[in-house]
Amino acid sequence: MEFKDELINALGGDGLWTVLTFKTPHGPGVTLEKLVEAVEEAGWRVIFRANWWTADIPYGLIRLDLRRGGREKILLGKWILGSRCELIKLENMPLERGRDEFFRMVDSITSTLIHDPVIRTMREQY
Repeated sequence: MEFKDELINALGGDGLWTVLTFKTPHGPGVTLEKLVEAVEEAGWRVIFRANWWTADIPYGLIRLDLRRGGREKILLGKWILGSRCELIKLENMPLERGRDEFFRMVDSITSTLIHDPVIRTMREQY
């Protein structure tokens, strides 16, 4: 990831959530793995991962719950397909603001999949 240093610095910031908005030339699976590799190389352990995307519009959402030492962080990666990796926005958010952003993004992706029992169960957990 071309913006790995910026991401790692942001993970050290305040707030439970770090929200990353970026372009990627890769599909959903490769994008998830590249994000996981970047945080693990920086010493974070991934304790939960989820990846949602839509085929109608080439964008998606990755959630990584991370732990390093006694610290926990949630990384929310909002991605859109592009010709190259490019950082658009990176910010730390407190609990409620990050949670609201997460729900908003999951709703936008899953609105047509709302009857999927797996999606319904995951939404109810958060």
